[in-house]
Amino acid sequence: MAQSPTQDRPSLSITRHYAVPPEKVWRAWTEPQALSRWFGPADTESVTSAELDVRVGGRYSIAFRTADGEEHRVSGVYQEVAPLRRLRFTWAWQSTPDRVSLVAIELEPKDGGCELRFRHDRFFDQQARDNHERGWTGTFIKLDAFLQR
Repeated sequence: MAQSPTQDRPSLSITRHYAVPPEKVWRAWTEPQALSRWFGPADTESVTSAELDVRVGGRYSIAFRTADGEEHRVSGVYQEVAPLRRLRFTWAWQSTPDRVSLVAIELEPKDGGCELRFRHDRFFDQQARDNHERGWTGTFIKLDAFLQR
């Protein structure tokens, strides 16, 4: 039996618990002004653009500049939007638009706060997964700090 092209492709999972209501975490991911204050890897100097049309079929585009002055842009389409509970969207860098992966974020009220379960699937290869793990690790450190404010 042949395997589908997405089987055996690397993925990444991250779980966080925040002592804030799910609404605050949801806004961090779905409101351009909030997302602009934390999004991007650790060496990101600034988000230069954040356009989010948060509805099924809506598009997003986020650009940020890293410390070396290089600008990066990622975009995709929202595939699932369940307010305060779940977001699922495609993910493709402007530099490699043919390498489309999938991000899912689930929020669950828990222990007086919110648990966030993040999964990034369908990476092109192990190197892409490892590069994204470095980027997402720094991004989540920034999100953690943003939500503590």
